[in-house]
Amino acid sequence: MSQSESPNETSRWTPEDWRSLPTTQQPRYPDADALARVNATLRGLPPLVTSWEIERLRAQIADAAVGKRFLLQGGDCAERFDECSADSIASRLKILLQMSLVLAHAGRRRVIRVGRFAGQYAKPRSADMEMRDGVELPSYRGDNVNAPEFDVVARTPDPERMVTGHARSSLTLNFIRSLVDGGFADLHHPEYWDLDFVKHAPRASEYQRMVESIGEGLRFMESLAGVQIEDLTRVDFFTSHEALLLEYESALTRQVPHRVGWWNLSTHLPWIGLRTADPGGGHVAFMRGIRNPVAVKVGPSMSPEQVLDLAETLDPDQEPGRLTFIHRFGRDKVESGLPPILEAVSKSGRTPLWVCDPMHGNTKTVRPTEGTLAGSAVKTRSFDDVLGELEASFEVHRTAGTHLGGVHFELTGENVTECVGGARGLTDADLGYAYRSQVDPRLNYEQALEMAMAIARRMREGSSD
Repeated sequence: MSQSESPNETSRWTPEDWRSLPTTQQPRYPDADALARVNATLRGLPPLVTSWEIERLRAQIADAAVGKRFLLQGGDCAERFDECSADSIASRLKILLQMSLVLAHAGRRRVIRVGRFAGQYAKPRSADMEMRDGVELPSYRGDNVNAPEFDVVARTPDPERMVTGHARSSLTLNFIRSLVDGGFADLHHPEYWDLDFVKHAPRASEYQRMVESIGEGLRFMESLAGVQIEDLTRVDFFTSHEALLLEYESALTRQVPHRVGWWNLSTHLPWIGLRTADPGGGHVAFMRGIRNPVAVKVGPSMSPEQVLDLAETLDPDQEPGRLTFIHRFGRDKVESGLPPILEAVSKSGRTPLWVCDPMHGNTKTVRPTEGTLAGSAVKTRSFDDVLGELEASFEVHRTAGTHLGGVHFELTGENVTECVGGARGLTDADLGYAYRSQVDPRLNYEQALEMAMAIARRMREGSSD
C-alpha cells in the first residue's frame, strides 16, 4: 500500500480517538489541570526518534518475517529514573551486542537489535491498589506514573513524571547513538564489548573462540578486498517499549513533513501487552492509526479468532513489516496453545513476524532463605523453563512451516540474582543477595549470554535440517 493510501487518511484517525473507548491500565490523576498542562508540554517537546528510522526498522522486520533476519529484543522489565547512568546504559548495550554477535555468527542472518529502553517507564499491574498492613495505596505503575516507595506522596500518580520520563529517554537515546556512531559496536573490535566479569562466565571460552573466528574472517575478507569494510564499524540500534500510558504516547504522536499519516515518535517499535489487547479497547484503537511497525503480545488467554481480529484491525492491508506477534505461553502451554494460532494466521494468508517471549509465561513466586530478602516473597524465573519454552517454540514453528524470527527477553548487563538456574546453578536461596528489580526478574549478564549461545546452537541445527 502506498503512503497516499494510508488508513490514517481514509479513516480520519487522530491520536485522541482512544479517549472515547474503554481503556484499561491508565493511572487516575487527581489534578486534571496539571495533566492538561503536561500534555501541552509534551506536545511541544522534540521527538525521540525519526520517521526515517522507523521506516528502516519496518523494512528489516519484513525481512525477518520471511527468515532473512532475526530480531533480538531485550532490556529492563521497567526502567528507573535513578538508573539512567552511563554505566547502566553501556552495560545493557554491551550484552545485547554480545548476544547479537553470537546469534549472527550461528544463524548466518543479520540481527535486528531492539532495546527495551529509552521509554520503558510504565508497567501494567494486576490490581489498581496495593494493601500493606491494612493500608491501601495505588499500585506502583512505573516511574512515568509514580514511585515504588509505599507512602501516599510516592504512590499518587503525578503527570509531571511523564516530562521527566521524556528527558531520561532522550538522555538514554543520545548516549546510545553516541556510542554506536563512535565505534562502540565496531565488529572489528568485539573485544571492546566484554564486560569486566564476562571472563568468569561458564561459557566465556566458547564466546572468545567465536570472537576470534569473526575477527579472522573479517581480516581475511579485507585483505582480499584491500580496503576496510566500513559498514561493519557501526550497527543499527532501535528502541521499543510497551505503549501503555496513552496520555504520553498520544502526546508524542506527530505528523511529519513529506510523509502521510501519524507517527509515534516516542519509540521505533511500540507494543501492546496481554492486559490491553482488547480489539475494541483504547490501546488497539491508538495503535491502529500510527505508521510505526507494531507488536502485540499473544498468550494462552487469546483464541485464534481474537488474534485474527487483532491482525485485521492493526494491519488490514497486510503491509510487510507492519505487524509482529510476540507469543508468551509458558513452557507447559506453548506446545498446545501456539499451534492453533499459527494455523489460523497462516490460513488467513498473513506473514507477520513471530517472536518468542519465554520470560512472562514462566514467572513464579518464592521466598529466599538467605540474604537481605530472606523470607520475603519475590518473583523469579527458571533458566530451564525459559530455555524450554524457546526450544519448544522453535520446534512448533518448524512443524507448522512458519518462521520463529526473533526473541524477546527481560535482561540486564549487571550482576544480579533474579532468575534461578543457568550454568552457575543459582538457587532460590541465592535470590536474596542481588535482587534489584522493582517489578519482574531479569536474566543477568551471564544467563543472557548463555541463553544466546543455546539459541545459536538451535539455529545451527535448524539450518542443517
